[in-house]
Amino acid sequence: MSEVEDLKQRQARVWGLGDYDVLARRFEPSATALSDACAVSAGQEVLDVGAGTGNFAIACAREGASVVACDLAPGMVERGRARTEAEGFDVEWLQADVEDLPFEDARFDCVGSAFGAFIAPRPDVAAAEMFRVVRPGGTVGLTVWTADGFFGDLSGLGQRFNPTPAGLGRPTEWGDEATARARLEPLASHVDIEGGTITFTGDSPEALAAEMADSSPPYAAARAGLPPEQYEELIRDTLDLMRNWGTQDDDGVRVDSDYLIIVARKRG
Repeated sequence: MSEVEDLKQRQARVWGLGDYDVLARRFEPSATALSDACAVSAGQEVLDVGAGTGNFAIACAREGASVVACDLAPGMVERGRARTEAEGFDVEWLQADVEDLPFEDARFDCVGSAFGAFIAPRPDVAAAEMFRVVRPGGTVGLTVWTADGFFGDLSGLGQRFNPTPAGLGRPTEWGDEATARARLEPLASHVDIEGGTITFTGDSPEALAAEMADSSPPYAAARAGLPPEQYEELIRDTLDLMRNWGTQDDDGVRVDSDYLIIVARKRG
C-alpha cells in the first residue's frame, strides 16, 4: 500500500472517532460565512467536501441550494446524514475522497469545504479535483485555520505525536495566504481571501481542554493508540495552549481562533 493510501485509510478511521458533533457546533459560524462569501443561493447545486457533520451543507441548504455532501470517513457520513435528516434538510450524503471525486466534470455551481479538504495529503490534487467538478464561473470555497493562530499551534502539537509523512501536505500550509494563492491561482480567474475568528468559550482552560479531548477525533485516536504517558503529555500540552491563548474573566475563559475564508472563481 502506498504511503498516501495508508494515510487516507487512517484518516477515514480516525475521523469516525470521538463525539465530533460537539466540536463541529463550535465551527458553524464559519460555515455560514463561507456560504455567504461564495454567494450560495436558491437553485444552485452545491457540493460540501470533507463535510464532517454537515455545517456547510446545512448553511447552503438554508439558502435553498440543492446540496450533496461527502466525506472520506464513513463514520462522518453516518453522523452527517443523521443530523441533516433530524434537522429537516434534504442533503444527499456519500463517502468520497476529495482527491478522487465521483462526479462528472462541471456539475456544481459551488464546491465548498469548511475545515475538511485542507487535510488532504496531496493539496494540489485536491484543488484540481474541486475545480474539475465546478462549472465555469463557479466558486471553490475553503475555510482553513491560520498557520500562526491557536489551531496552527494545536496542529503543531499534534505533529509531535503523529507526524505527517515527509512530502505530503500539512493542513497548516493552507493557512499561509501566499501558499493558498499559489495553489489556487493557476486554476482560478481570481482568488479572494479574508479573515475570520471563532471564539471558544468555557468555564476554564481545563474545561476546554477536556472538551477537545472528548470531541476531537484525533484526540480519540491518540487516547486509543498512544502509550498512556504520551497521551497524558498531549493533554498537558493542550491545556498549556488553552492557557496561553485564553483570556480569562469572571465569566470563564475565551480562546480566539483565527481562520481564512478562501473563495476562488473558476475561469468562465
